[in-house]
Amino acid sequence: MSTRGRGLHGRVLESLGPAITAGDYPPGSVLRTDELAQRFEVSRSVMREAVRVLESMYLVESRRRVGVTVRPRAEWNVYDPQVIRWRLAGADRPHQLRSLTVLRSAVEPVAAGLAARHATAAQCAELTASALGMVATSRGQRLEEYLVHDVAFHRVILTASGNEMFARLGDVVAEVLSGRTHHEVMFADPDPAAVTLHVKVAEAVREGDAERAEALTREITVGALHELDILAP
Repeated sequence: MSTRGRGLHGRVLESLGPAITAGDYPPGSVLRTDELAQRFEVSRSVMREAVRVLESMYLVESRRRVGVTVRPRAEWNVYDPQVIRWRLAGADRPHQLRSLTVLRSAVEPVAAGLAARHATAAQCAELTASALGMVATSRGQRLEEYLVHDVAFHRVILTASGNEMFARLGDVVAEVLSGRTHHEVMFADPDPAAVTLHVKVAEAVREGDAERAEALTREITVGALHELDILAP
């Protein structure tokens, strides 16, 4: 569990954060820390700590003599994994899933092509192991087990690209994949064709075939968008 989820301020965040991202407090709303401390039955210091975390996500800003003001959505740190998690838990889920999946479709194919050029032997082995783990857990409605291997696979692709900007998107992609599973925006068993594509991507990366790795990964992301059309229109 992250430090954001621990202690009293974590309890406040798990209530207040989703409320802000869901629009219960529209942009421009002013939150009084004293009133919030009373509502959540915590000290003002705990409330201030929770506000500092929300400020770090650019969800709110504190102004002297005004209070804590909810910022416009355009200013939020939409790449923050916690913000993504909160948005996926709310009514904004279909839009959030689609925008993140489009992001994946723009980034991951390129990352896979780069990984075919730059991946180490250890990364190739990890990629292959993750793909085989996906195969092994792709039947019998074992989605939580499958998710572990799926997340690991895509993290390796992004890291093995050798591009530090792509690598930092690992947490973002992990939240997308986790959100699809935990909010049942997945079939009971993963699409066999998609599972096979992951195995083929691992092979292409190991063989250093950048063009094939990129094309196969693009098929994966296009397939993910098609699934959203069915499960989260």
